[in-house]
Amino acid sequence: MKLEKIKDDKKNKKLSFLLKGSNEVFANTIRRLIIEEVPTLAVEEVEVKDNNSALHDEMLALRLGLTPIKTDLKSYRLPQNQDEITEKSASCTLQLKLKSNKKGYVYAGEAESADPKCNFVYEKMPVVKLLSKQKIDVVMTAVMGQGKVHTKWTPGLAFYKKEPSVKVGKVQDPEALAKMCTDGVFKIKGNSVELVEEKVYDSNLLEAYAEADKGITLVYTDNIIFNLESWGQLSCKEMLTASADILVEKVEEMETQI
Repeated sequence: MKLEKIKDDKKNKKLSFLLKGSNEVFANTIRRLIIEEVPTLAVEEVEVKDNNSALHDEMLALRLGLTPIKTDLKSYRLPQNQDEITEKSASCTLQLKLKSNKKGYVYAGEAESADPKCNFVYEKMPVVKLLSKQKIDVVMTAVMGQGKVHTKWTPGLAFYKKEPSVKVGKVQDPEALAKMCTDGVFKIKGNSVELVEEKVYDSNLLEAYAEADKGITLVYTDNIIFNLESWGQLSCKEMLTASADILVEKVEEMETQI
């Protein structure tokens, strides 16, 4: 098996790579491990000390629960039992506080975390809007968890597709193709049609082009394009590494049981 990086967009937390010498079964295994089993921190318990904002306590807690928290996998692990959560073990839980009485938006970045490395990812994400004389005061407990229990613990998106190979022959109707081409896959000037290679992997219209004009040929190779998009709790590399570690653990456990 071989991996070839296609695009690493760290600003937008996206990663694409080509998976060679493997198959959909392995790609789907990694996808499911990332979505369902790679652990992250998320708010699980909210103690509302004061809240007279327009949001009911339940809605405020829901918004906080779905707000991504930066997660340090070296410092935190999944709780081994309910007692660790109840007793707020430092190895699997995190305390955060959010207090404000100023008019206007209250942002996630205003929250104070017991661990400076692990705070809300998006500082400018609005939590609630306060009017004059309104205030909120909440204490949150974030817990390590997995996406298979609740989607708030899912670290991001993971999806894949077969690698497309497009060839341009004698295009029958360049004008009609130009009207269809909204993703920049083709450069069309008069009767001249050129393929823009760097746009091919991102296109979702390749089959439509091939059906519309016999001059466009589309085939799929055995390689797989794997795409990752992080919500911010972990980097794309951390998501992949963690999923690989989990897979190894599962294989080793299965070997001991055989």
